Amino acid sequence: MDRRRVGVLLALWAVALLSSPGLGLKAPRRTIGGRRGSAGLTGQDANGEPLRRSKRGWMWNQFFLLEEYTGTDMQYVGKLHSDGDREDGSIKYVLTGDGAGTLFKIDEKSGDIHATKRLDREERAYYILHAKAVNRFTNVALEGDSEFIIKIHDINDNEPRFTKDPYMARVPEMSDIGTSVIQVTATDADDATYGNSAKVVYSILEGQPYFSVDPETGLIKTALPGMDREVKENYKVVIQAKDMAGQMGGLSGTTTVSITLSDVNDNPPRFNKTLYEFRVPESAELGSTLGVIRAMDSDIGKNAEMDYRVTGSDGPGMFDIVTNRSSQEGCLVLRKPLDFERKRQYSLRVQVENIHINPRFYSVGPFKDEATIKIVVEDVDEPPVFERASYIMEVKEDVGKNTVIGSVSASDPDNRHTLVRYSIDRRTDMDRVFNVHAGNGSVFLLRELDREENAWHNISVTASEYSE
Repeated sequence: MDRRRVGVLLALWAVALLSSPGLGLKAPRRTIGGRRGSAGLTGQDANGEPLRRSKRGWMWNQFFLLEEYTGTDMQYVGKLHSDGDREDGSIKYVLTGDGAGTLFKIDEKSGDIHATKRLDREERAYYILHAKAVNRFTNVALEGDSEFIIKIHDINDNEPRFTKDPYMARVPEMSDIGTSVIQVTATDADDATYGNSAKVVYSILEGQPYFSVDPETGLIKTALPGMDREVKENYKVVIQAKDMAGQMGGLSGTTTVSITLSDVNDNPPRFNKTLYEFRVPESAELGSTLGVIRAMDSDIGKNAEMDYRVTGSDGPGMFDIVTNRSSQEGCLVLRKPLDFERKRQYSLRVQVENIHINPRFYSVGPFKDEATIKIVVEDVDEPPVFERASYIMEVKEDVGKNTVIGSVSASDPDNRHTLVRYSIDRRTDMDRVFNVHAGNGSVFLLRELDREENAWHNISVTASEYSE
C-alpha cells in the first residue's frame, strides 16, 4: 500500500478587476512527496538530502467580483482543485460559509464556483467562505478546509447625495470677499477606499459671480464685494457634487442653497423734505400731538431705529418731539398753551439720529439728519371773558325798582373786538328780581327787595358775542 500522504490543492481563479468574466488567477500548485518519517521528513532529494513536508497555505486568500454584474450567465468566481483528484469522480468539492449554496454555488465534481445573482457592494462588501475536498464515498476530508474572502469590487453606481435640499443660509450684507456662508455636504455610497467612485468634487452651477464653493470641502463663500441687501436680498445658489473626482463620466447630484443677506446699518436716516409746516388752532390741548414727521431709513429692524429731538426753537419749552418706537415717527407735542393774539408762528429745528450705529460704516454717515418745522397758530373764535370771575354788589332794601345796583364788564379776546351782549341766567333768578342791560352790563332791580325775606341773592350773568 502506498503510504504517501495525499495532499489537496485548492486553487481559485479570481476574476481580475475590469477584466472579462471567466478570466482568473490560478494559485501556484504545491508538490507533496516522499515518506513521512519520525522526524517529519518526507524523503530525500537526488543528493540524498532530506526533504521537509511543505505547510499548506494560500497565496491568494482574497478574491474579487465586480458588483452589479449584468451578464446573462452566472458570474465565474474561481475553481477548487485537489492534487489527489484523478478525475474519476471520487472527490467531492464542498463550499461553506457566507452565502454558500445560495449566493455562491460550487460544482462538486469540477470545483467551479459561480455567483448566482448580481451582488451589491453597498448591501455587503465581502463574504467569508471555506473550501475543502472530501472523499465522495467516505465523506472524509482529504485535508483541513481553507478560508478565503470574496470581496465585492465597487463600481460607480451611486451618485452623490446631499444631506439637505434645500439649504438655508444668511450672511451679512456688505461682507468682505471670502466670508464663509455655509458648508454643504454630499455623501457617496460607493467604496471610498477604492478608486475615485466616492471622491466628490463640488462646483457651483448657479449663483455666480456672487458666491463660490470650495471644491473639496463644499464651503460656500462670498465672491463679490459690496452686496447690498437694499438692492437684492435673496439669492438662489445651485451646488453640484460630482464623483470620480469630477472627471468626465462621473455621477452627480445637486442641491439648492437659499441665501439671504441680513441687514447691517449702512444707511443713515433722511428726512424727505427740509421744511415741515403744521397749522394748529390756538385751542389745542396740552399734551396733544400737533403733527407727525418721519425720516426714511432703508435698513430694517434695530438698524432702522432712530431718535428725534428738538435742537432749537423760538418758543422755548413750547413743543417737544416724542419718538414712536413702533412706527419710528417723530410726534410733535404741545407743552404750553398757544395764544393767537400773543404769538402767531413758531419755528423749530429738529434732528433725527440712528440709535445703533455700526463703526464699520462711519464713513457712510453721518447717521443723522436735520429739518425745520414751522408751526402756524390759527385763531379760534373765543367767547367773551369777564374782567372778574365774581362781583359783589350791596344794595339797600328800600331802593326802588329799576335802580342800577352795579355793573359787569366782559370783552372779546379775539382781535376783532366784537361787541358783547349781556343777559341773566334765569335759572339763577327764578323770581325775576334782577335784570342786566344788554349793551353795557348795568345790573338793575325789577322789583323792591326785602332783607328779612332774603338777605342774599346769587345770580349769574352771561356774556356772548353780539350778533345782528
